[in-house]
Amino acid sequence: MRIVLNGQYCEVKSTMLDQILIECDYINPAIATALNDTIVHKQARVGTVLNEGDRLEVVAPIGGG
Repeated sequence: MRIVLNGQYCEVKSTMLDQILIECDYINPAIATALNDTIVHKQARVGTVLNEGDRLEVVAPIGGG
């Protein structure tokens, strides 16, 4: 399935958000996710289904000073 991940087209095998995150190596539990401009809370990722062409944004915190 083809989705837009952080502004780039991406082919993924899964349709479930939690599985797509693992597939795309987003394993940090401190990430934030938005699907088609709507925030998806951590608890809702397991039941969230993506469709062809959906836009997924994943943001991870960056440490520094």
